[in-house]
Amino acid sequence: QVQLVESGGGLVQPGGSLRLSCVASGSIFSINAMGWYRQAPGKERELVARITSGGSTAYADSVKGRFTISRGNVQNTVYLQMNSLESEDTAVYYCNADLMAYVVFGSRRENYWGQGTQVTVSS
Repeated sequence: QVQLVESGGGLVQPGGSLRLSCVASGSIFSINAMGWYRQAPGKERELVARITSGGSTAYADSVKGRFTISRGNVQNTVYLQMNSLESEDTAVYYCNADLMAYVVFGSRRENYWGQGTQVTVSS
């Protein structure tokens, strides 16, 4: 009923930049918050950045000053601008949405994940 699709991952050299995009579609009544998480091999998934419907943002300490999360002009989209990338940023990045989804008799709060997009920082 609701789908999240990420794009923008790839291979980049240290110090380079990438911009990740996430589009939420389907039976969405409203979105409470969207965020980006990442998971490196052998490690647990961790929060990278999050933005609420009110516009407040939160970042992992490791990416503050380098990454910026924002909402696009197109509804139900979110971006992650990643600058000054480091090898430690290499991971699969997942989009997450906390939203109100339509159901038969109204709407309910649900949480969805995208399929992930690979970011590799290497020289």
